[in-house]
Amino acid sequence: MQQQVYHSREIQAWEQRWFAQNNSALGLMKQVAWQSHLKLIEYFSESPKSVKRIAVWCGTGNNAGDGYFIAAYLAEQGYQVDVYAAERGSSAALQQAFEYSKDKIDHLYPHFNIVDQYDAHIDALFGIGLNRELDQDWQQIIQQFNQSTGLKISIDIPSGLHANTGQPLPCAIKADLTLTALGYKIGLFTGQGKEFSGQIQLISLIPQDTELKALARLSPTTISLPPRQAFGHKGSYGHVLVIGGHADMGGAVIMAAEAAFAVGVGKVSVICHQRHHAAILARSPNVMVRNIETFTPELIEEMLQAVDAVCFGMGLGRDDWSKQAFNTWLSPILQHSHLEVVLDADALWFLAEQAVQFSENVYLTPHSGEAARLLGCTSHEIEQDRVAAIHALAAKFSGQWVLKGSGSLILENQQLWVCTAGNAGMGTGGMGDTLAGMVAGLKAQLHQEIALHQVVTLHAQAGDLLAEQGMRGIQASHMPQAVYQVVNAN
Repeated sequence: MQQQVYHSREIQAWEQRWFAQNNSALGLMKQVAWQSHLKLIEYFSESPKSVKRIAVWCGTGNNAGDGYFIAAYLAEQGYQVDVYAAERGSSAALQQAFEYSKDKIDHLYPHFNIVDQYDAHIDALFGIGLNRELDQDWQQIIQQFNQSTGLKISIDIPSGLHANTGQPLPCAIKADLTLTALGYKIGLFTGQGKEFSGQIQLISLIPQDTELKALARLSPTTISLPPRQAFGHKGSYGHVLVIGGHADMGGAVIMAAEAAFAVGVGKVSVICHQRHHAAILARSPNVMVRNIETFTPELIEEMLQAVDAVCFGMGLGRDDWSKQAFNTWLSPILQHSHLEVVLDADALWFLAEQAVQFSENVYLTPHSGEAARLLGCTSHEIEQDRVAAIHALAAKFSGQWVLKGSGSLILENQQLWVCTAGNAGMGTGGMGDTLAGMVAGLKAQLHQEIALHQVVTLHAQAGDLLAEQGMRGIQASHMPQAVYQVVNAN
């Protein structure tokens, strides 16, 4: 079963139900700390640099209790451990954690004026309950932590990171490793969460109960595609139609078409401005090209009957010519229930002016700017709560959705998925066109045998394959060969 991801309030309610069954808060704190210290010993042993001296940074709440116990357990294993702490809260478990640790560690400092050098720093400042912007004093402490040399480990969540949105408040610990307790928090994986979380390991301690509800699932990274049939031919593997290509923008349709071929589709046709035909054929002579300006309603109907999937909007533009093309094609496309339909780029721009309800075979793939236009807000508001945004898009338009970005979200058939693959090098023009072509190409072949979240993961894995040689300078035009390798490795 896929890994479940939770909202912080579900985790907190789960804990409270556990305590209501006469289970000890102190006992759970000890368990978190014990399992954390075991994982830390393993992590330190695998570090290329020796770890002997450790600083544990403790805040005011129960997350600090985890920190005190971790400090004590590591000291008992022979590490030199110093604790730097804020004024403690008043919970009994926190006080007992402090009393247990104070005689076992090397030093306890009631401040964060750290001048010594340490091999590792452990962040136990804030837990998942933080939902306010940090004041200047705490911001300075977090910045000091980030500027320290040595390995950086966060307990439960990097302090300063919102557990549900993945947004810093306004800054957060940049951890090499996050040991998250009980369940995965959505903010570790989407928004800016990946920038701060580093490697994530789960400390699973108490049994799930029937009231615990997951917010999302992590998209699996192992994807098996069915084998090709020995007697198959180009007609066996689907025909993708790519529509777009304003006179001034020919590259997007090329990238979508090449991506469709790279995932194994049998045929690809591109309908665009005729100015780009020579360039398309010079680069990809296996693509069939048609002039978008010559299509009558009769020819549109004939073309749509002949294909299995439509990829619409890449490089379409946003002027009057573009709007006319959008209005000419959208309605006929949606009238053909046999088609798998991908709407991206400029098709989404014009969609914001429409009142449309899409069926389940329509896949929409906006980035935050496009999502903002569709919802009548700003991209900043989208990024402040990506989970809420994708649900709002589905509520307004129906259909199946990808909200692209770091930790892309996929909402299909009311199930939310989070893509954990991908890298910062993929933040370059044309990557979305490649994804759109892959969705169309795989859906044209496999229809419901492949899920949307699986296609998104394959796209991200292709980007990761390219990033093995370095993230800087990756281009969408590099993707087809990487896509070819990824879909044949699974």
